[in-house]
Amino acid sequence: MTADKRFFPISGGGQASNTVPFESAEEAWFWFIQAQQARNDGARISAGQSLYPRPCEPMDILKVAERLYRNRCLMMDHFLVLRHYGRRGYAPDPVRIKEARAAKLWREAMDHMEPILVRKGVVRQKNQAAFADWAAQALVYETMEG
Repeated sequence: MTADKRFFPISGGGQASNTVPFESAEEAWFWFIQAQQARNDGARISAGQSLYPRPCEPMDILKVAERLYRNRCLMMDHFLVLRHYGRRGYAPDPVRIKEARAAKLWREAMDHMEPILVRKGVVRQKNQAAFADWAAQALVYETMEG
């Protein structure tokens, strides 16, 4: 089997497997909501049957959110927004007046969940070094034009 840049070996239960981590906490949350909706509609969720093998089960995402709720990092308002927009399939738009508060709650929830999901290997670590020197790179392009 050829190596693909998207696949990362993440050990689960003592054995390495090729899994595809999520790009963000939002992507993981939408995946969880879709899996729950399918389960509610009668689908049987079984490991290893998806198109992309994921590094966790859908309920693992909910467990992270529930732990944040028990630790008082998230409130019930966060869960109402996460459920509503998760079912819709898109995040609230902070520009729309009616969605401004929901967007704030959504962002707070994602900001709390993302580091935990990254630490667990569910979400891919973002490359912070690529953005660290953005000002110097901008100056390079500025001097090239002038």
